[in-house]
Amino acid sequence: MTAEEPAYASAASVAGLAQEVEALRRAVDPLRGLPDRVDELARLLARVADELADHTAHSGPVAAPSWLMLPDDPATASRVLAELTGWMSRVYLRYGDAAAALPECWLWHPDVVEELLWLMHAWCAAYQGPAASVALAGDWHDRYRPGVVRRIKTGAGTCSLDAHPPRDGRGPGAPEAPLSEAVAAIASWWGARRDQPAPEPTDAHHTAARRLDPRGIRR
Repeated sequence: MTAEEPAYASAASVAGLAQEVEALRRAVDPLRGLPDRVDELARLLARVADELADHTAHSGPVAAPSWLMLPDDPATASRVLAELTGWMSRVYLRYGDAAAALPECWLWHPDVVEELLWLMHAWCAAYQGPAASVALAGDWHDRYRPGVVRRIKTGAGTCSLDAHPPRDGRGPGAPEAPLSEAVAAIASWWGARRDQPAPEPTDAHHTAARRLDPRGIRR
């Protein structure tokens, strides 16, 4: 060591090093829980695959579950959504077009959840089920995934949380089939007299039709 070299680091140097260490600590802290989150998502996805394999082994082809027909049970809904969001993070949202087309309010759109749910099970069947194959994976990439992305983009791609709920503060309920008042008349005609002209719409039918919005849903 020469006479010009200090024997110890200066206070300014120590302070600068401390600042760098603190900045590094702040940058690393948010990442501490990341491995646990990745492990959790992996466990959820593995459970979906195991359930699919078990069902397939015992009952042959597996029917995709339906979000629209899910039992009225919050615990079941919570489990299904946990599995779905885990799979979306691991697989679906890795595709740029899928991430770009998914609106922030997707959970508020039952039809979007329905699409994503069956797509997840199609992926599990193609990649992890006992009948997994390159052909099924090819179908998933070439037809299933692009189709779901396209339909989500068309039906809900421009929506946002600001559109939920409507301005009056009340969200829309489950939609009803338009003009269900006419079911009895149409059933009677089609069941016994379909070779004859259809029954004419009544004044009540016209009144009900005027209460429909452009999508055919009651206002």
